[in-house]
Amino acid sequence: MRVILASQSPRRRELLKEIIPNFDIMPQDVDEQVIEKDPKILVQKLAKKKINNLDKQFNDAVIISSDTIVYYNGKVYGKPKNEIDAVKILRELSNNTHEVYTGVCVCYKGEKHLFFEQSFVKFKDLTDEEIVQYVRNKKPLDKAGAYGIQDNDVVESYLGSYSNIVGLPQEKLKDVLRNIGVI
Repeated sequence: MRVILASQSPRRRELLKEIIPNFDIMPQDVDEQVIEKDPKILVQKLAKKKINNLDKQFNDAVIISSDTIVYYNGKVYGKPKNEIDAVKILRELSNNTHEVYTGVCVCYKGEKHLFFEQSFVKFKDLTDEEIVQYVRNKKPLDKAGAYGIQDNDVVESYLGSYSNIVGLPQEKLKDVLRNIGVI
């Protein structure tokens, strides 16, 4: 059975590889602008949108797409625009607890299975110097919220799925893939 990951994230590739060793990577170029206030619905809409037309092109394949956001104080944080934006985001998250939402869409045999996972992350109390160094050294411009939990530099603690915070909730994804007979 052919499996396609509609994502260019190297972290998602590694997480999916732990579930399914062989799959194709076909990231889709889609407009990620979606007007939605509820972060749970937003990430699912974005994940569904990232399927693009792959389900029509490869109707016999399992197609997996995903989107992750950071949510704090009523505000959605995606990937930073540049280093200045990354510093601003990290300052806002410093010494606070935020939520991480990942939406996933699994398409198989004409059906779309949508779900989301929510985790909580507490940031360390970071100085401006620590924030600037982190942005310079870790280059977090391709990560929602301008950080990676796997870096061990900015996160004090977390509650919930670690793989969700990285970008693909493996536990729930395994359940969906089992339910539709993929694994």
